[in-house]
Amino acid sequence: MLYMDYAATAPMYDEVIGVMTEVMKSHFGNPSSLHKLGLEAEQLVGRSRETIANALRCDPNEIRFTSGGTESNNLAIRGAAYRYRSRGNHLITSSIEHASVYETFRKLEEEGFQVTYLPVDATGEIRLTDLEQALTNETILVSVMHVNNEMGRIQPIEAIGALLRSRPKTLFHVDAVQAIGKLPVDPKRHGIDLMSCAAHKLRGPKGIGFLYCRRGVELQPLLFGGGQEEGLRSGTENVPAVVGMAKAVRMAVQEQLAFAAHTARLRARLTEGIRQIPELVLNGSERPEDMAPHIVHFSFPGMKSEVLVHALERHGIYVSTRSACSSGAEKPSRVLSAMGADPAVAVSGIRLSYSLQQTEDDADRFCRVLKELVEELKPAIAGKNERR
Repeated sequence: MLYMDYAATAPMYDEVIGVMTEVMKSHFGNPSSLHKLGLEAEQLVGRSRETIANALRCDPNEIRFTSGGTESNNLAIRGAAYRYRSRGNHLITSSIEHASVYETFRKLEEEGFQVTYLPVDATGEIRLTDLEQALTNETILVSVMHVNNEMGRIQPIEAIGALLRSRPKTLFHVDAVQAIGKLPVDPKRHGIDLMSCAAHKLRGPKGIGFLYCRRGVELQPLLFGGGQEEGLRSGTENVPAVVGMAKAVRMAVQEQLAFAAHTARLRARLTEGIRQIPELVLNGSERPEDMAPHIVHFSFPGMKSEVLVHALERHGIYVSTRSACSSGAEKPSRVLSAMGADPAVAVSGIRLSYSLQQTEDDADRFCRVLKELVEELKPAIAGKNERR
């Protein structure tokens, strides 16, 4: 099996499985309970918060646990929009955000907020000039992802943070789900006020994530109840998952330099192999420094993406068409369409994503199989064109 869908989810570290198993067996208390078992669980949650904060060079009190990236994004965006609505009614995001961000802004529009969706260029990057022109005295939140989950395009997060530093009434939210453990992430240095993470993208457990919330920033909660997470996210903490996430974050951040170097080599090998197949189109920027090293995206115009996905699966190779949250949709990719791609390109995209576990031999194997499958599928495209 060659698994190349790490951007959808990643297999857990053995060490994470081990520590979670131990916690489930021996530390099953409710962190809110007053007895010894509750205290032990509470201490594990506290130490996990410190571990994550140390990895991100922030204060432990700025880390709030959630159920994953979708909740973190919703809490950041809706929480900020409604808490600071007295300052203004204008929000800014990009046209290529993950569905958990994009659809949240669409819902806020229905609820009376004014939203600007920044366009992107043909490589998938937003332009700082467009952001500057979109800002008004009513702008209370800007939300831009660090790494696009479908294309792998890196956005100018540091430059955006610098631009917004002079606007204390405008908060800056970053969806860093595909960035933490892959690229240097420093919310303090980058001027980030709110930042989302999902553990399963960096070899931690599913169903757990966190939101970095800079000290002094207030949010309106989405969930109400027992007042956990300083009242921001009520609900009994998932202690084994919290501990597992902290372990995964620490390991991923420690491996980040090795990860970046190794996956950059894989990316170069994969893109070179794909360029040798004239029927395929590489998407994104041609400059490696513009793209996250762990994602490659290409299209096979004339062929629906799911056909190629299942053809590769027959060879034991697993890839995606786009974000796992919307991979079943047959309509053209919203991200590729926003980049100005031809409809035939936008409906036929394939995403490869990988990690330290894949080798250069794996990349070569993928390219060999891909070339064979393109030759096998080409007649079907020719037949469709003739019938037209």
